[in-house]
Amino acid sequence: MAAPETTLPSTDSPLKRPREDEVNGVSDTLSKEPQPNGLSSVIPGWFSEISPMWPGEAHSLKVEKILFQGKSDYQDVMVFQSATYGKVLILDGVIQLTERDECAYQEMITHLPLCSIPNPKKVLVIGGGDGGVLREVARHSSVEKIDICEIDKMVVDVSKEFFPDIAVGFADPRVTLNIGDGVAFLKAAPEGTYDAVIVDSSDPIGPAQELFEKPFFESVARALRPGGVVCTQAESIWLHMHIIEDIVVNCRQVFKGSVNYAWTTVPTYPSGMIGFMLCSTEGPSVDFKHPVNPIDENDCQQVARPLKFYNREIHSAAFCLPSFAKRAIASKEN
Repeated sequence: MAAPETTLPSTDSPLKRPREDEVNGVSDTLSKEPQPNGLSSVIPGWFSEISPMWPGEAHSLKVEKILFQGKSDYQDVMVFQSATYGKVLILDGVIQLTERDECAYQEMITHLPLCSIPNPKKVLVIGGGDGGVLREVARHSSVEKIDICEIDKMVVDVSKEFFPDIAVGFADPRVTLNIGDGVAFLKAAPEGTYDAVIVDSSDPIGPAQELFEKPFFESVARALRPGGVVCTQAESIWLHMHIIEDIVVNCRQVFKGSVNYAWTTVPTYPSGMIGFMLCSTEGPSVDFKHPVNPIDENDCQQVARPLKFYNREIHSAAFCLPSFAKRAIASKEN
């Protein structure tokens, strides 16, 4: 079901002089408002990401100005200008991206799967309403069709307004935007439609919960061609090893090709890193650790936006795990 059209407030007016109860345009009154599920709030001058998903710790960014606040049918949406990471997108109190470090996530979640198979042509993105994954998929000249299914239209609208360099992915003529439930979209997709599915989800609470469960992975596998690949956001080895273990178990039961866990550093994500589960369906062999479809770095330097993070070496290195994580994941192989 599509979220309603949203009208974004103008940001042309200068930042007003703060009252005694405000710092850098962030109201102290706002910090005292209850947040959903006990998630983060804005305290005077700072945003602190507090969540039961990572108890006992918080990462804070200094806020220069709140640019947008709204509540969609699904979640609270906020954008603010930070002092050190550029503009920041927040969903239900959790950082989704910042202008400074979004490349480390967007490039890796996209190119780890797409560079692991030859000539991907049809790609589906679930989530990813900011458009960053679309921007990265569009780098692959072999791709002919890019479908995206995002449940929250407000996220798309806000991203286009405040993050144009990220949401530029929506402008690619190969892209078809579907506003709705990704789970339902996948169930309706004809069998074997896609070469790759990229699941750019938020944490497994709220709207994204179903995207971490076995029935969803079964729908993904059905929508992929033989030897097709999926890459899904798979949490942090420092905080969510129990969730990762469950994902590994589900994926090994569903996907009969390769199943691998990779990771990347993202400074503004909890624990400073995030992981990806990469799986392939039965069919042509996929070796995720050794890309067969590398992006030509020289060509990338000639386009308007060169790659900032991904390269061939970091692709292979992403699958090198710390010993504790390697043991935990290996224990779930059987």
